[in-house]
Amino acid sequence: MATVRAVYRYPVKSMLGESLTGVAVTARGLYGDRVAAVLDASGAVGSGAVGSAKHPRKWGPLLTCRATLSDVVTVALPDGTELTLGDPELNARLSKLLGREVFVSDDPARGGGALERAVPEYEGGLPDVLRDTARTDATGAAITSGRVAPGTFFDYGRVHLVTTASLARLQSAYPAGDFDARRFRPNLVVDTPGAPGFPEDGWLGGQLRVGDALFRVTVPTPRCVVPTLAQAGLPADPGVMRTVAREHRVPVFDLGRLSCVGVYLDVLEPGTVRRGDEVHLSP
Repeated sequence: MATVRAVYRYPVKSMLGESLTGVAVTARGLYGDRVAAVLDASGAVGSGAVGSAKHPRKWGPLLTCRATLSDVVTVALPDGTELTLGDPELNARLSKLLGREVFVSDDPARGGGALERAVPEYEGGLPDVLRDTARTDATGAAITSGRVAPGTFFDYGRVHLVTTASLARLQSAYPAGDFDARRFRPNLVVDTPGAPGFPEDGWLGGQLRVGDALFRVTVPTPRCVVPTLAQAGLPADPGVMRTVAREHRVPVFDLGRLSCVGVYLDVLEPGTVRRGDEVHLSP
């Protein structure tokens, strides 16, 4: 029987998040997930990039901060200082950390929605059609540009799920690596005892009942460079994504075979999901 092993949310995009025992699921995803982001303050309002560690040279330090949500979003900075969303000092401290003027906002309309991604060296990390559009920016990194999902700070899917079977399969292929689920920034980690590697490949198009909530499994989750970065006490390790590229490249829409771990879910019925909930699949 598959069960929920862990529940995570990330109140500020590309910062470390929080582990929960349970959370309400709304039509937009887990309550409080990616409700805010760090935005580039250069240029006019509505034209700046959304802070994403997918471009590590520019935004990687965000992974040294942790965001939590109670009544308000609170950010813990690398030195342990905690500041809340809306405090001008938070913008000033993050600007110093990143070396340029930025601000935190919970309004997607205040940013331009631009999303910058470093071009990965491993195969399957980027569709070939996008690799041909890469440019070198001021940091010296080769990047491509896209946009967040309209009206949100999500890259694409509203809920992200990984299974223990997939992580174990990758671990067996690269024993020296550490395939801690947190590298892949999931919302739900599902324990799948006895299942072969990548069982979620067979869930595509199906429905998952998790606690009171109902989801549809929509698409495999293409992976960027973020799982290779140092974060949450885990060391940097380029071998993590090289292993994914070697072991699990699957078709995604018409973009070719991409390096994927986990699946994206759409919310069909809001409800509550809790650690330990059973997960039931319907075709």
